[in-house]
Amino acid sequence: MKAVYIKEHGGPEKLEYGDLPTPEAGEGQVLVRLEAAALNHMDLFLREGWPGLKIEYPHIFGADGAGTIEAVGPGVSQWQGGERVVINANLSDGSCEFCQAGFENRCSNWHLLGETVSGTYAEYLAIPASNLKRVPDGFDLHQAAAAALVYLTAWHSLVSRGGVHAGENVLIVGASGGVNTASIQIAKHLGAEVYVVGSSSNKLELTESLGADHLIDRSKEENWSKTVFLESGKRGMDVVVDNVGTTFPMSLRAARKGGRILTVGNTAGPKFEIDNRFVFAKHLSILGSTMGTNADFEAVMDLVFEGSLKAVVDKTYLLQDAKDAQARLESGEQLGKITLNIK
Repeated sequence: MKAVYIKEHGGPEKLEYGDLPTPEAGEGQVLVRLEAAALNHMDLFLREGWPGLKIEYPHIFGADGAGTIEAVGPGVSQWQGGERVVINANLSDGSCEFCQAGFENRCSNWHLLGETVSGTYAEYLAIPASNLKRVPDGFDLHQAAAAALVYLTAWHSLVSRGGVHAGENVLIVGASGGVNTASIQIAKHLGAEVYVVGSSSNKLELTESLGADHLIDRSKEENWSKTVFLESGKRGMDVVVDNVGTTFPMSLRAARKGGRILTVGNTAGPKFEIDNRFVFAKHLSILGSTMGTNADFEAVMDLVFEGSLKAVVDKTYLLQDAKDAQARLESGEQLGKITLNIK
C-alpha cells in the first residue's frame, strides 16, 4: 500500500512517500480502505521528535481518517465489507479500571492512533472494530475525518469536563485551529455567549461565520484580557478555552471568580509561567483533558452527521503531497482542518 511515513525524526524532508506492507485485520479488528485523512499539530510534534516518546519505524502519521471497510477479522460480527466508517483515534484496552468506568481516554494502556501506533496517512488501516462509527450515505468522508478528533476533544473538554451550559460566557483563545473552531460551535450549541481572541481579521471573520459573538484582534489589542473584561461588562469569563499554553497568564486574568480554564494542548509550547495568586484568589479551576470517551464520540459525531456541527475544512492535498500539507499547518495560516485525499 502507499503511505507517508518517517524513518527518523526531523523536518519535512524526513517525510517519505512509498510502499509499505498492507496490514491485515486481526482478532477483533477491521481493515479500512481509507479515502480521507486529516492533519493535527501532533503530526508536527511527532515528526520533530518528542523526548521520551518511543515509536517503531517506519512510522505512519495520522490520527483522523474515514473510508470503507475492506475486510473484517475474526470475532467481528457487527461490521461488513463496503460500509462507510469514520475512525475514533482513541485506543484503549477496554479492561482497565478506567475503561470499565467509561473513561476510555484515561486508559492505563492508552494510545493515540498516529502517535505511538501507525496511523491514517496510508491507503489501509487495521483498527479495532470498537473504534469505528458508521458514516451516513451521502455524508462527505473528508468532513467526517476532519471532525473526528477535534470534535471529540472539544466536546469532552467543554461538556464532560467543563460543564458549559446555556447562559455562560466562553472565551476561546485562538481562532482558526480545528479544536478551536469545534469549540466555538459546541459552545454556541450549548447556549453560551462566545468570545474569541484571534491573530488576524480573516481568522476572526471565520469565527464570526461559526457563530462567535465577540471578536478581539490581539494584533490590535495587546492586553486582550482587559478588552475581554470590559466587553463582558466587567464580569469576566465563566470559561476560558486555552490550548495555546503561553497565553495562560492572560487567560487567568480574563476569567471571573469561580471560572474554569479548559486545556487540551499547548500548541505554542509546553512550559509557561502561572501566577498562582490568580488561581487561589479567584477560586479558579484548571481542567485538562485528552481526547474523549467512546460515549463522547457517539454523541458529538451524531451532531456532526445531523448537521448541527460542521467541521471547517481549509484545504485538501493528495496523499503524496503530505509535505506541502504539513508545511501549511506549520505556517499557521490554515483556516480550519487540512485533509489528505487518499483515493
